[in-house]
Amino acid sequence: MSPTALVVGVGPGLGMSVAHRFGREGYDVVLISRRAERHAGYLAALAEAGVRARAFAADVRDREQLLSTLDSIGAVDVLYHGPGATDLSEVPVEITKITSDDARDAVSWLYPAVDVVGHVLPSVLERGGGLLFAGGLSAVQPMPVLGALALTSAALRNYALTLNAALADKGVYAGTLTIGGVVERGDIHEMVASRPERFGDLAGHTLDPDDIAEVAWQMFVKRDRAEEVFSVL
Repeated sequence: MSPTALVVGVGPGLGMSVAHRFGREGYDVVLISRRAERHAGYLAALAEAGVRARAFAADVRDREQLLSTLDSIGAVDVLYHGPGATDLSEVPVEITKITSDDARDAVSWLYPAVDVVGHVLPSVLERGGGLLFAGGLSAVQPMPVLGALALTSAALRNYALTLNAALADKGVYAGTLTIGGVVERGDIHEMVASRPERFGDLAGHTLDPDDIAEVAWQMFVKRDRAEEVFSVL
């Protein structure tokens, strides 16, 4: 049987690049996102590249729905967790103006990652696989304008690094992709590029998701570092 890579929070940018990269190495791919209408296109693109894939619709913040979906997927070797931790229509509240409610909501984006890991870890341990997470640069660089989103990034980063420390001697790798920039082809890229009057010129501030996915693969294979920072800011 082929190994399986689970991509949670797949989108047209980095999520699909990760799916293609692991698919090239012979992995079957399972996609989870809440926008089912996109799945046919994702699956067609992967099939054209010779990658066997399945797709499931689930909102990661709906715990019952998420766990039920994971039950139907079965065992996996590798998890990539990369849901966006914000509504693209909302403007973050600057850090000096956040409330404890803002903080609680931001940190709650860690909970789906913990739920997914708890569900897949037994099979990942059995297969000596890995866990990969995508987070934001505000985890390591103060970015006041992002407000409570910095708390999300910091919490997810710490979770990934601590998992790696806990699992390294058990044959399982965990790592985090810390991203500072606009990932090309992704939803945020589309939104920002469509509103230059608000966000300015993107030249020099974008990242190629295929390049990030390649680094993610190398991190998983070599297991020589638990974090890679990608920044064009």
